Amino acid sequence: MKVTQNLWFEKDMEEAVRFYTSLIPGSSVDWMSAVPADTPSGPAGSVRLAGFTLGDQRYMAIEAGPLDPFNHSFSIIVGCDSQEEIDRLWEALSEGGQVEQCGWLRDRFGLSWQITPTRLGELMSDPDPAKAKRVTEAMLKMVKFDIAGLEAAARG
Repeated sequence: MKVTQNLWFEKDMEEAVRFYTSLIPGSSVDWMSAVPADTPSGPAGSVRLAGFTLGDQRYMAIEAGPLDPFNHSFSIIVGCDSQEEIDRLWEALSEGGQVEQCGWLRDRFGLSWQITPTRLGELMSDPDPAKAKRVTEAMLKMVKFDIAGLEAAARG
């Protein structure tokens, strides 16, 4: 059994898919095609499909005009091992988009992302409840995550 997430784009699907796969190591555009028959969303050839891989996750995308806009109920979480990775992804994905609290942003296509340090989960689940609380309180004040700031909060 295989599970694949599907993203519905009103427009610019190919641009988005190529952009996303260029940012995440180990990613690829696996295929793209046009639906060869008339659909409720448009005539033959106007609805586009793509299969792609981001890191270790499979996705399918469709460009078929307006339906429901992306919202926070679906986001892509990218765990980063370094501040450099966070900074690179944050800069690229937030360009033309909107940054939000706690490592969230919306890219220029409207898709929500969470760019998080892998270290955050370790620090927030520390067996010392005071340490975990300090890290959580520091995290809640951040927009883009700062690993050094989280580590400093953990140390007290």
